[in-house]
Amino acid sequence: MPLFDLPLDQLRDYRPERDEPADFDDFWARTLSEAREFALDAVYTPYDAPYAHVDAFDVSFSGWGGHRINGWFLTPRGAEGPLPCVMHYIGYSGGRGFPHDHLLWPAAGYAVFVMETRGHGGANFASPGTTADPHGSANAQAPGMMTRGIMDPDDYYYRRVFTDAVRAVDAAAEHPAVDPGRIVVSGGSQGGGIAQATAALHPGVLAALVDVPFLTHFRRAVEITDRDPYQEIVRFLASRREVADQVFRTLSYFDGMNFAARGRVPALYSVALMDLTCPPSTVFAGYNHWQGAKEITVWPWNDHEGGSGYQREEQLRYLHKLLSA
Repeated sequence: MPLFDLPLDQLRDYRPERDEPADFDDFWARTLSEAREFALDAVYTPYDAPYAHVDAFDVSFSGWGGHRINGWFLTPRGAEGPLPCVMHYIGYSGGRGFPHDHLLWPAAGYAVFVMETRGHGGANFASPGTTADPHGSANAQAPGMMTRGIMDPDDYYYRRVFTDAVRAVDAAAEHPAVDPGRIVVSGGSQGGGIAQATAALHPGVLAALVDVPFLTHFRRAVEITDRDPYQEIVRFLASRREVADQVFRTLSYFDGMNFAARGRVPALYSVALMDLTCPPSTVFAGYNHWQGAKEITVWPWNDHEGGSGYQREEQLRYLHKLLSA
């Protein structure tokens, strides 16, 4: 896979102007206020699995619109006192999978709260999903989630997803095994985009682990990559030429650059320089707008897999240092 984006020295300085609607903050304040009118009603059901050192729970809570969102909650067995908790958000098309897919953080001594992304995982054999998206949209859409409700910010799919993610932090913070002052958001690709947004939207987040984030710098992404999921937007616009301005206005309420400009907590990003799914310039666009203390791990020879296990080791060391300070 060739290098196709800007050279690394230019990427490190790449900080494009943001297309931010004037009511961005009001939009999200209203959205979260409406969501919190519904009782959170988090339910943790013990999951029967033969783990010797981990307790696993099937969890559900009320997200956007009061819709029930599923996930997993895992803790190291026998740990004393409230624990740091890593919120884990999942990549595009993936469901929550199985508890054994998420044992890294309990092995490190942390709780982990895995939030399923509504509507995903229905055709993913490796990571099946269980959470529907019961909210429809009035407009036609391209296959996939990227154009679902895209004609109106109030109706757009990721309004519901980002709200679910904030409510998941609320649910974790209420659990007696969790230290509400030590909640970290994490994810890769779509999960990285969700983590980036949640860290900006929820004042209780301590830090963010943002891997090869999706949902950032939409305009550039659709212009320089021919891969899905961004191509879902291109295919939609190819048949709806007259609505491009309206589409990008909607997307401006969900662009990771605008959330990054509000990010104040420490963040560890990662980027892969041969990533054709989330191009490096879109990742650096978010990273360079991030306002808090930040670091980025660069993987020069990788596509969208990024650092994979190597990046997990970077994250473990980063959090150990952060939480030991």
